[in-house]
Amino acid sequence: MVAACCLEGLDGTLGAVNLDGHGMGRAEQYVGLDRGYVERRLAEVRAFADAAMGRPLPGGGLEGVLAYNAVMAEELGVSRELLEAGGRRGAVRNAEGEVYLRPERVAGLGMQEAMAGIDLFGLYRRVRKPLLIVRALRPNPSTPGMPWMDELMAAYVKGLHADLDELARTERWVEVAGVDATHAMLLERPREVAALVADFVRRVGAGEWGVPPQRG
Repeated sequence: MVAACCLEGLDGTLGAVNLDGHGMGRAEQYVGLDRGYVERRLAEVRAFADAAMGRPLPGGGLEGVLAYNAVMAEELGVSRELLEAGGRRGAVRNAEGEVYLRPERVAGLGMQEAMAGIDLFGLYRRVRKPLLIVRALRPNPSTPGMPWMDELMAAYVKGLHADLDELARTERWVEVAGVDATHAMLLERPREVAALVADFVRRVGAGEWGVPPQRG
């Protein structure tokens, strides 16, 4: 999402790649679900995220986080050591010596507010520079304590993918590619993602992106 915003906000940006960054979207993107229900659930998700931001971990330690990461690693088919290392790098201590996960609370809440305020598809339709959107083709693992999240996300993915398909058909500067992975595609399919980015850079550098096809 930040990369896409740079197309408008930073002079000299030649192009951008969005790696499955869409936030929670708009209520109308949740296909088949009542709008009021979706809005209530999204408010729950936001409240949960806000409450967790910069909060000291239970017991003051990382054990629970690392145990959860180990389960996630198995579900995703990625290295347990990789997720454990990431968890440890993200952990810091506050002034009272309590352990929490970055980002710290003020910055994290600001990030949440900024994400909620982005009209991402409006931005996509305004861009006149190369933009590659890479979307995940597999659902994320279930969220503990939120049994309704799977249904919510399945409905969102239907609407999101329909919107992305329309975008790819109608916007000259936008292309959409799929990766057989979850949102954690960088961990699951690093070489495939790297190849997509490398090809994007090559095409932008060669002036091949956004060029209408030649007609005989």
